Amino acid sequence: MKHALLAPVLLTAALAGCGGGKKAKAPTPPVEPPKAAPTYDRVSRADFNQRAAEHALPLFWRSDADGDNTLDPDELVTLWGWDGPARDALIKGGGFTPAFAAIYESLTKATATSDARQAALLAELGQGAPTLVETDLRGASAQDLAIVEHVTKAAALIEQVHAMQNGVDGMLAKIPAADTLSRMVFIRNQTPVCLAPKTETDPACAAIAGVGKPPVGLYPAEVQTGDTWCEQMKGPLADHFSVVVQGDKGLEARPYNVAYKDQLEAIAGELDAAAAAITSDDEAAFKAYLTAAAKAFRDNDWESADVAWAAMGDAGSKWYLRIGPDEVYYEPCALKAGFHVSFARINPGSVEWRDRLAPLKDKMEQALAKLAGKPYKARKVGFRLPDFIDIVVNAGDSRSNLRATIGQSLPNWGKVSEAGGRTVVMTNLYTDPDSAKTLLGQTASLFCAATQEKMSADPAVALMTTVLHEAAHNLGPSHDYKVKGKTDDAIFGGPMAAMMEELKAQTSALYLAEWLAKSGTISAEAAGASHVRDVAWSFGHISQGMYTSGGSPKTYSQLAAIEMGTLFANGVLTWDPEAKAANGTDTGCFEVDLAAWPAVIDKLEARVLAAKAKGDVKDMNAMRAAFVDGKDAWADLKATITERWLRAPVASFVYSLRRE
Repeated sequence: MKHALLAPVLLTAALAGCGGGKKAKAPTPPVEPPKAAPTYDRVSRADFNQRAAEHALPLFWRSDADGDNTLDPDELVTLWGWDGPARDALIKGGGFTPAFAAIYESLTKATATSDARQAALLAELGQGAPTLVETDLRGASAQDLAIVEHVTKAAALIEQVHAMQNGVDGMLAKIPAADTLSRMVFIRNQTPVCLAPKTETDPACAAIAGVGKPPVGLYPAEVQTGDTWCEQMKGPLADHFSVVVQGDKGLEARPYNVAYKDQLEAIAGELDAAAAAITSDDEAAFKAYLTAAAKAFRDNDWESADVAWAAMGDAGSKWYLRIGPDEVYYEPCALKAGFHVSFARINPGSVEWRDRLAPLKDKMEQALAKLAGKPYKARKVGFRLPDFIDIVVNAGDSRSNLRATIGQSLPNWGKVSEAGGRTVVMTNLYTDPDSAKTLLGQTASLFCAATQEKMSADPAVALMTTVLHEAAHNLGPSHDYKVKGKTDDAIFGGPMAAMMEELKAQTSALYLAEWLAKSGTISAEAAGASHVRDVAWSFGHISQGMYTSGGSPKTYSQLAAIEMGTLFANGVLTWDPEAKAANGTDTGCFEVDLAAWPAVIDKLEARVLAAKAKGDVKDMNAMRAAFVDGKDAWADLKATITERWLRAPVASFVYSLRRE
């Protein structure tokens, strides 16, 4: 058959070679249709952002500004914090490059796997919705751009130091580049283990196969065994700004500036460079803080840096920066301050709340002191009311895998703390339309229709409680308050002391909202709206579970369970098992009796303050036993809250600096 087909071809060639007859025409090749230009409308915005995370790509579809359901070049964001393709490799001449077209093509298909570990990692990432925090630097001055450049470089170095504190430094390099699910889980969680509620107890869920949560890098690994090892950390070993090492004569404390010398020196260098970039007189106080902070990274004198930091707030800088070691909740003994960065711009909206609360702070202190009772006595309150800030970047201990801190009072120790410290409220978190839609969907699954009607997703409603919570850290018995010469750490132990301080602040916020309404500072309607939103806030934390997979208490989850459990036990929060929830689908729902709220919260506030004022470990344990660890109807409802709330992914914040 092949030979028969070849014969005519050979004959044609022979005739052409002899010059006889007409010259044969070469066959016309088939015309290929032109390739269609890539289209960027095949993936929804939510799916694009989720799949980009699953591929460990620092990319985000900001918004569909023109409403055409198509990703446009000016809608694509590159994120801060981990490696990936540069923006100029993805966009040129106002259009997408072939490199981006290839990336987009990979994101049009849902991630699928039959491997148990990879499936668990996919479920871990699915519980967090990438949520953008973007800072627009277009038109920024050369000074401001230099500040941002050096502070964000310092923030990247802080991430490394905090990884050393967590005992995970160098682990990301062990994960193959192609294993993007593992890499993203590690990047998001800052640890190889899973942390989201549905997967944190799944042994298969690990960014590195077979590797669980390593011992923290703050204490010798060999002492981190059993349930009571933290009790060894007393005296100098409990110092907040040191690591514990095995010395020639046993355990000894090593200051941070010695333990992390090279890394802290590099951070100090970036802070010095940021200070050198400031030439305007109006930022002299910020320059002074940068210089003082750089010094603290070299000599471990964080109290001197605190003085400059507080002065920066008083001087009216347009920037907010807190860089150094502060909170202790991240580590099992709740003793060692975690390195972090919160970098932000001051939002001028703080003026309204300052004007409202400034004349009242001493009266607020007196009200709380009366409820706390002896031996606590009201003191002259010197704290500044909150600054409102718009976050630029969170790093280290401030960068959470899910959710984010929306208010903070610092420092936790020292003379500046005793004088009232400085309180800030993060105003640009959870303000996006996606977050509002998710929140209302979650509450509609748990609230009955009448209560859901009172539920508002307006950030201003939640803001009041956040302001009062942070202000309350400076009211009543605080961390430095002593009972018979002992601070709360010594009386209750680090984890319980940390939870009690947050319980005090949040319960005080619930109490003070009514107190402000009675004084005419806010309306009764505003107080009621805040109460319903506070219940929703509590449900969100309850859904995260009461303990970590390692058995450590979850501070906010436990305080939320105590508060809501108390409201449930006293008829303020009621459950109707037969009624339809506001979403019309779920059966069984909560109502909030706002008329009964004040009396019950007054009693809870008095109980919590008295426990702190008296060092009453027994009563604090009783509250936890009843509402955190109990096996009653409230425990069943906590399970219902968890199941319904976790149907929707929660915010996993990502950061971007827009320069064009």
